[in-house]
Parts: sequence; structure tokens; C-alpha cells
Amino acid sequence: MPSPVTTDPLLPLVDLPGVSEACAKARADVDRLLNHRVLRKQSADVSGESLIRGARASAELEDHGYQLEAVRSGSIDDPVVTGCLRVAGELGRITDIWEKAPLQAIAALHLQAAHGSLHRDDLARPVAGPEAAHRLQQLADTVRAPRSRQLPGLIVAAVVHGELLSVKPFAALNGVVARGAARVALISTGVDPKALAVPEVGHVAEKREYQHALAAYRTGTPDGVARWIVHCAQALSHGAVEGLAICEAVLRG
Repeated sequence: MPSPVTTDPLLPLVDLPGVSEACAKARADVDRLLNHRVLRKQSADVSGESLIRGARASAELEDHGYQLEAVRSGSIDDPVVTGCLRVAGELGRITDIWEKAPLQAIAALHLQAAHGSLHRDDLARPVAGPEAAHRLQQLADTVRAPRSRQLPGLIVAAVVHGELLSVKPFAALNGVVARGAARVALISTGVDPKALAVPEVGHVAEKREYQHALAAYRTGTPDGVARWIVHCAQALSHGAVEGLAICEAVLRG
């Protein structure tokens, strides 16, 4: 008996207005970054700086903004900033469990993000109601679903990001968790396997659109979902340019 045909539940999103074009541009921009010559020998340096810049930008989106040099030096005694840095430092480990146990990975992200900001009883423990729990399980099932080769990994990251910001499963710092999970999805799907781009910087650069596009996504309409995915694609394109700037800085020494 032939095996049943499986369909990627996210594949229809490719046909939403503007999505395919935005994803293709982001893919080209990330490919340009991945081909930079400094990455042949110093990709770890670029990745490390990308994660620091991403953590700083993620904290700014939580209204805890600081200068990059202060964050890099470790002189900021702010639990939100240190939580963002811990999330960045754990992305590799969390990516290893993402595809098999996405809910466990999301909980691990919250543990890193919220340690020092919340009571330990609220760490890594969803506090939302049954509807939110159902949506989290749906998200986990979507992450584990068979992937179509025609689906840009960016769409997976955008849906993960949008769902976690919409469901708000934890008592606080859901945004940090959502952006960390989006990074994990970009790594896991092969969009940016070494975490070289800095999409968080793109969200900061278009902070108003980040908020408006999220509101549109929450409506669940095709146009609203499309607006969110396009915004995430544009943020990744911006983040790829930031990654190129990091490459040039590393090259100069």
C-alpha cells in the first residue's frame, strides 16, 4: 500500500501577496552574506558578534535599550539584557532539540530569557489558558510537520515568531522567546545555519511596522499574515546587511 501523501501545512502561505518575492530577496541577501570571504576562516567571530548585536536589539524591543559597546563589555546589570545574551548563547544547544521537541525548546528559551526577571516558579512554565495551550501544541505540530522543498524556511521562522508573540504563553518576556525561537528556526531550516544575519536589528529599524505587522498577523486574515511574513523577510534582509558589516569589521581586524 502506498504511503499517504503529506502536505506541508505552511505551503499555502507562499502564495500570499508579496510573500514569495520578499522571501526570495531575503534569501539572496543572506546568500550574499554567506559567501563573504572572511567566513572561510572566521565565521565563529562573525556569528558571535551577530548574536551580541541581536541580543542588544531584542532587549531594545523590550524597552531595555543600551549602547552596543556597553552590552559587549558585559557592564550592563539589567536582567532583561543578560537574559537576551543567555538566549543568544544557548541557540546552538536549543537548535539541537528544536525539531524533535519544539515545546521543550521554547521552554528552554524562556528559562534563559527570564532567569533573574521572574520568580523561579514562573520560569519555563506557560501560564496562559487552554486556548493558548492548544495553539502552542498546534505550533509544535506545525514545526514537526514534513517540510516541502518549495517552502522558504523564513516562513517557518515568521510563523513561529508571530505565534509566540500572539499566544504570549509566559508571564513575561514572550518577545525575547519569540525572537530567539525565530532565530532557531532560521538555523534549523538552513536559512542562516551559522546565525550570521541579525534580523533583530531589522525589527528595531522598523519598530513601528514590527508592531503594526504583528497586529495584522493576529487578525488571521490572508493579508494580515502576508504583511507579517513580508516584514520578517525585510527584517532578515536588513539583518543580512548588518552581517556583512560585521564581516567587514572582522576582516579589518
